[in-house]
Amino acid sequence: MNRTITLTLALAIGMASVFAQKVEIPKIDWDGLQKTKPWEASEQWTPVPKKVTPAYLTAPPSDAIVLFDGTNLDNWHKPKYSYGARMDEVEAIIKARAQQQEYSEAEWVVKDGAMIVKPGGGPIESKQAFGDMQLHVEWLSPETTGKEGQAYSNSGVFLMGLYEIQVLNSYENKTYPNGQAGAMYKQHIPLVNASRPPGEWQAYDIVFNAPRFDAKGNLERAATVTAFHNGVLIQNNVVLEGPCVYIGKAHYVQHAEKLPLILQDHGDKVRFRNIWVREL
Repeated sequence: MNRTITLTLALAIGMASVFAQKVEIPKIDWDGLQKTKPWEASEQWTPVPKKVTPAYLTAPPSDAIVLFDGTNLDNWHKPKYSYGARMDEVEAIIKARAQQQEYSEAEWVVKDGAMIVKPGGGPIESKQAFGDMQLHVEWLSPETTGKEGQAYSNSGVFLMGLYEIQVLNSYENKTYPNGQAGAMYKQHIPLVNASRPPGEWQAYDIVFNAPRFDAKGNLERAATVTAFHNGVLIQNNVVLEGPCVYIGKAHYVQHAEKLPLILQDHGDKVRFRNIWVREL
């Protein structure tokens, strides 16, 4: 048998064996970690972005793929495997998703032209997968008393389900800057704080270039993000270190060329509307 064919067959058999193995998602002992709070090691408190006055929102262009037009959640579902808080969890989730992803009906509420997070209902995921893209999403942090920091209207937009731009009330709400609205979570602080007050609609316009991997799974090109918050540039072609994780350092793990968007349920009734994508 031709040596090339033999090696190809051996590789295919080996990969099949790997994917046939049951993936165990690591269990994070959140109660035990309260003593050491390892997530604080990746919180960056300086520099604090200056405030600017934001611009207005925009409507979908004619060639956009509209993921939410204010009427229903037909383009979304709830994934069994979503995103991870730590890289070991992320790696296991990527493997589990590659083997077999499971879905159930999205539990968020549609009201007055917006989709509203159902606290405890879990994240929702777009049924369509994307790689390089231009993304527009509008969001609103409800005005709430007695909340502050990361607890005030927290959510997130996970590009490819892995790379998060933070959603948070950051109008007059102090937190670590690499975790405020517009941050590529725990990786890149926004250039400025273009936040509107809670209770007002805001918009992200994002240009995302997905990472590239070679046939052996080695990183050829890191993911990059350019983002505007309410029309103001906040991320200027920043290079990501890997998935945006809550605890520890990030690194790249090979994954599919296209993956769905995920919107986060962080326990707050954040609203989203006018979500569209242009594939690049």
